[in-house]
Formats: sequence, structure tokens, C-alpha cells
Amino acid sequence: MTPFRVLGIETSCDESAAAIVENGDTILSNVIASQAEIHARWGGVIPEVASRKHVENLLPVIHSAFEQCGLNWEDIDGIAVTNRPGLVGALLVGVSAAKALAYAYNKPFVGVHHLLGHLYANFLSPNPPDFPFVCLIVSGGHTELLMMKDHNARIRLGHTLDDAAGECFDKCARLMGLPYPGGPNVDRVAIDGDPQAVAFPRAWLGGSYDFSFSGLKTAVSRFLQDDGGKTPLPDVAASFQEAVVETLVRKTIKAAEETGMRSVAVGGGVAANRRLSSQIRLACEEKGLQLVIPPPDLCTDNAAMIAAAGYPRLSKGESDPLSLDTMAVESL
Repeated sequence: MTPFRVLGIETSCDESAAAIVENGDTILSNVIASQAEIHARWGGVIPEVASRKHVENLLPVIHSAFEQCGLNWEDIDGIAVTNRPGLVGALLVGVSAAKALAYAYNKPFVGVHHLLGHLYANFLSPNPPDFPFVCLIVSGGHTELLMMKDHNARIRLGHTLDDAAGECFDKCARLMGLPYPGGPNVDRVAIDGDPQAVAFPRAWLGGSYDFSFSGLKTAVSRFLQDDGGKTPLPDVAASFQEAVVETLVRKTIKAAEETGMRSVAVGGGVAANRRLSSQIRLACEEKGLQLVIPPPDLCTDNAAMIAAAGYPRLSKGESDPLSLDTMAVESL
């Protein structure tokens, strides 16, 4: 197979990332400049600060991606860049860079939906999912349940009606007094807790594959106020985490069974959560389903997943015009 190499660029939030992926499934380089320590002082991402740091970081990150694998621009067949959804100022930095590089080096480029990138991170795994499959995408701003029939054929089965799972993790972490980023810190503290200690509610929304986490966030807030610190923090964290994980896992398995899918994929930053990965693995084993979860460094924002998502279009000779726009919000 003739190598087809794609440069991926990701700047949708606070990671400046570049990667080079071959044939949509082999990572040649993957470089990420994280701003997590910068934004930790404010307890969340400041959009203007993130945009300015992307301006500083992106070109050095792209140079590092080439140096890491020893390739030159002559070896690149196309560019894929996140152009939606995300922080619009941050997106503009990445898209502007992609356009300039595409024009300067006469390379085709395509805009990639950020959530599609999380889905395609699964194709960078040693055992990628077989079509058709059900995919759960859980991140800081999104919770989606999709059925993928082929690269260009997908159906949205369900989505969050309010807070995303990752957003709920971050907000409840703050309520518990845990530092930013909230999700990883809840995971860290919960490892020593009892997931059955507190009976937090689950919003099942019977008859649909949709999700809702705003009520859980309210329940955690009220419990902490009423409890007054009597319940150990690890128990609170583990019980909260279990309420999110149980909902995600049961809805995903139900969707796979009722649609007749034999493969399940998971993507997004929350997919790095240890409880979620262990529980969905157990559930898939019980039902005889194939499960694919990318390694943790491919669950969080990265450019390798963007390159993988851009490969199907670029390899068929498709491209976007230099007038390609950025969008802060767009459903998948």
C-alpha cells in the first residue's frame, strides 16, 4: 500500500497539537503542548489566553511533529485541521495556520469536526472497530451516542439534553474542592472510595438513548451542603463517578443490543476514566461485544485523531476551499 501521510492540527480548546499519521491508522509523530497548568490558576480555560498561547505554540509544535518522524513537506499528502466545534478564537489559530501551510506548500486540506476526531482515535488502536458499530463519545463539552455504518454513514442515537458528562465531572469536582482539571482528579480520589456509599440519582430517560446530568450535579451540590463533610471525600467522589459511569455504560450496551451491533467504541477525554473503561469492558465481555477504547493519550485532545479523521476524505482526493470557516457550535 502506497503511504498516504496526513498532517493533523488541533487547537479547539487549550492543547496546541500536531501529528503525522500514515494511511489513517499509523502514528508517525504526535506532539501536544498543553496549557493545563496555565488555566489551573483560574479553575477553567480562559478563551483569550488559550488563543494567545496557540499563536505562540503552534508552529513550534508543527516543526516538532516533523522532526519527531524525520519527514519533510514533500512527504505530506494533505492537511487535516479541527474547524468545529470549540473556542472560536482557538480554532481560528489552527485553521489559519492550516490554510497558510496548504497554500504555501500546495497541499489539499480538510476541516474536521472535533467529535469525529474522537471517534477516529479508535482507528489508531491496534484492533480498530469493525463496521457497523456503536460509538460513545464523552468529553468536557459533549456526550453523544452514534451508530457508524461506514465512514460516511452515521446516525446519532442519543445525546445529552443538558450538561455533558465531562462538564458534570468538572463542575462536581469544583463542588468537592478538587483542583482543575476536575475529571482526572475525581478519578484519582475515587479510586479509594466506596461507589455505593451515596445513592446519587441516575436520569434514565426511559425510551431514549439520551443523557441528562444536570440533576446529578444538583444532587451532589445539595448532598455536600447537607452532609457538612461527614462523608469521606473519596466515597462522595466514587459514588458520583459511579452514577455517571453506570448511566453511560447501560445506555451504550442497550443501544448496541437493540440496534444489533456487535462492536462498541468509546472516545473523548472521559474515556480515559478508569472506572468507565473497566465497567464498559466488563459489560461488553458479558454480552460478547467487541470493545475498542483508545489509550489515554489518544482519548484527550490530540492531533493524531484529527489526521485519522481527515484521511478518508483526503485519500479520495477531496478537499475544502481556503474560504473554509470555523464554527464554535455544530452538532455531529
